[in-house]
Amino acid sequence: MTATTGTGHGPLQRTWGAALSPHALRRVLLPTTDALPVPTAARRDVWALGRDATPGGTDGTGGADPTTTGAVLARAAAERGTPWPQVTAGGWTRYRRDGDRAEHEARVFARQERLSRAVVAAAATLEGAWLDEVVDGVVLLCEQSSWCWPAHDDAHARRGAALPTVTDPYLDLGAGEVAAQLAWTWHLLGAPLEERAPGLARRLRHEVRARVLAPYRRRRDWHWLGLDGDVHNWNPWILGNVVTAALVLVDDPDERAEIVAAALLDVDRYVASLPADGAVDEGFGYWWNGAARLLELLDVVEHATGGALDPTAVPPLREVVAFPHRMHLGGPWYLNLADGQARPSTDLPWHVLHRWGHRLRVPDAVAHAAAYRRPGRPAASEGPGLGRLLRGATDAAWCTATPGPAPLVRDAWFPSTQVLVARPARGDSRVVLAVKGGHNGEHHNHDDVGGVVVAADGVPLLVDPGRPTYTAVTFGPDRYTLWPMRSGWHNVPVVRGHEQGHGARHGARDLRVRLDEGAAALSLDVAGAYPAGAGVRTWRRTAELDRATASVSVTDAWDGLLPDGTHGATRLHWVVAGDVTGLGPGRAVVLGTEGAGIVLTWEATAARVSVEDRPLDDPLLVDVWGDRLHRLVLELVDPAPEGVFVLHVQVDRQEGAA
Repeated sequence: MTATTGTGHGPLQRTWGAALSPHALRRVLLPTTDALPVPTAARRDVWALGRDATPGGTDGTGGADPTTTGAVLARAAAERGTPWPQVTAGGWTRYRRDGDRAEHEARVFARQERLSRAVVAAAATLEGAWLDEVVDGVVLLCEQSSWCWPAHDDAHARRGAALPTVTDPYLDLGAGEVAAQLAWTWHLLGAPLEERAPGLARRLRHEVRARVLAPYRRRRDWHWLGLDGDVHNWNPWILGNVVTAALVLVDDPDERAEIVAAALLDVDRYVASLPADGAVDEGFGYWWNGAARLLELLDVVEHATGGALDPTAVPPLREVVAFPHRMHLGGPWYLNLADGQARPSTDLPWHVLHRWGHRLRVPDAVAHAAAYRRPGRPAASEGPGLGRLLRGATDAAWCTATPGPAPLVRDAWFPSTQVLVARPARGDSRVVLAVKGGHNGEHHNHDDVGGVVVAADGVPLLVDPGRPTYTAVTFGPDRYTLWPMRSGWHNVPVVRGHEQGHGARHGARDLRVRLDEGAAALSLDVAGAYPAGAGVRTWRRTAELDRATASVSVTDAWDGLLPDGTHGATRLHWVVAGDVTGLGPGRAVVLGTEGAGIVLTWEATAARVSVEDRPLDDPLLVDVWGDRLHRLVLELVDPAPEGVFVLHVQVDRQEGAA
C-alpha cells in the first residue's frame, strides 16, 4: 500500500459526502436490535434446529445452513460440562520473559471459539442450558483482565509493568475482536440472555465501553489510525469491530452516530491507501485481515443505514476483490509476500470474497471463492470469528454455491508493489513465474527485492519460506536476525558477502515490464537494495517466462562489481522445496513433494554449486514445507567487474513424477 497523509478527503468522503456526518447517520441508522446483517435468534424460520429448509428464511432473509449449525452444535456439545480455557498471568508475562506470545493467545482464542460455538447452539435451540453456557462465556470475557494481546499492550512501555493496566486498557486487534464478538452475541441472543441472567446487558455494555469505545474516542495516538501517513491492516480490522460494537451496544442515538461517523472517517485513510491496482503489500494472507475486514465493515454499514451508504461505487474496491485470485499459483498454493504463507489455511471466510465478487461483478473472484465450497459440508466455522461464522452460515448464495475449477489468470501485474505473476496462458499452470521488486520497508517486510518464485503444476519449487511463529523478536529491532526474514533465505543474490539492507531506502530501480503473447518478464536493478559496502554499481535481474516453451530464465547482469577479496563471495541463492537430485556441473533437478519437478541449468564453469540443508522445527513452516527446505548455492567463479549469469528453469514432468 502507499502511504497517505492524515488529512484530506478519501474515497468514502468523496463518494458519500455529507451522508457521513453524525447528524445524517443518526437519521438513517437502524435500531440497535436490527443493526447487523444476520437475523436474530427470534427468527425461528432461520435458526430453529432441524427446520426443513434450504438456506434462506421465509421472507428471503438468509437462513442458517443446517449442516453448518449442526457441525458447530456437535463440537459445542462435546465440550459442554468441561472447564473453560483459563487465561493466566503466567501466560501473559511469558511475552516479556521469553518472547512467547503463543501460549496466551492460544488460550484466549480457545475461550472465544467455545463461546462462539455456544452462541450458535443457543440460537439453534434456545435451550436454557445453552443460554447458561453463553452467559458463562460472556462473563468470563468480562472478567478477563485484558482483551489486548500481550505483544501489543503498552503497559510495559509506559509504566514498566509486566501485567496489563486494567484502568487504562490498550485498544488493539484482540480487544476489538472481543468487543465485536460480544456485540454479535447480544444481537443474536440479547433478549433471552437478559431474561436468563438479568443485569448481563449492563455488565457487557460497561466492559465494551471501558475497554474499546471510550479508549477509541479518548486517544488519537493509536498508531493504527494512520495519522502519521502509515496506515495498515489494523485500521479496518479494529474500526470494523468498533462500528459493530457501537451499532449494537450504544443506546444513545447521538453517541452511536458520532462513533460510527468517526470510525468511517478514520477508515477512509486505509481506503485512500489502497492502490488503483488493488495490491496489498502484505500479500494474500493479510488480505483477509485487511482488505476483507474493510469489505465486512462496509457490508455492516450498508445494512445498518438501510442501504443509504452504498459501497459499490467506492474505488478501488473492484480491484481489491480481484487480488486473491490473481495471487493464486494453483491448488492450495499462493504467492506469499512478507509474512504470508505459501499454503495458507483453507479455513478462511471465503463467503466474504464470494459475496463481494457478486456485488462488484468480478466473476473470477466469485469462481475462485466457490472453488473452496464443499456441498454437504459446513459453510463456515468459528475459527475466523463469530461474526464471520454467522454471516457465512446465513449467506444463501454462499451456502448453495456450486464449486468449479479456480480461474488461473495469465498475467497479474501490480505496479504499486512491483509484483508480477505470470503463466503461459490462462488456465495453464505448467509453470508459474512470480517476481517481486518493491523495497525493504514494506509492511511485514522480508528483505526480498528481486525475489523470484517458480511453481510447476501450481506447486512452488523455488520458494519464499514465509514466516515462522510470531514471538517478541518478530517485530522488534532483531527481526532480521530471523533467517526467514533475511535476504539470504530468499531467491536473491548475495553481493560480495553482503545480504540486502533493511528499510524503504533499499529498493528496486529502473523497472521494465514486458507482457505480450510471447513472454512475460520483469527486469529491475536491485543494486540499491544492498548496502553501499556491497560494492556494485548496477545489478540488473531479468526474470522471463517464455510462453511457447513454458520455461523460465533468470538473467543477472552486473556492472562495476568490485573484486570479492576479503569481503566474501558473490552467490546466487535458490531456496528449494523438495529434493535436489542430479546435482552436477551446470545442472540440478528439483523434485517436489507433489510430483512436480524442474530442471535448472547454467554455464557450468561460471559457478560452483552446493546444496545446504535447512531442518525446520517451527510449526508454521513445517505445516507448509514439511521437515526441511534446501538452499541451492551458485557461487560465482572470479566474477569480472561486468558480467552476466543466466539460470534456465524447465519443467520436467518425467523426472518430477518419478
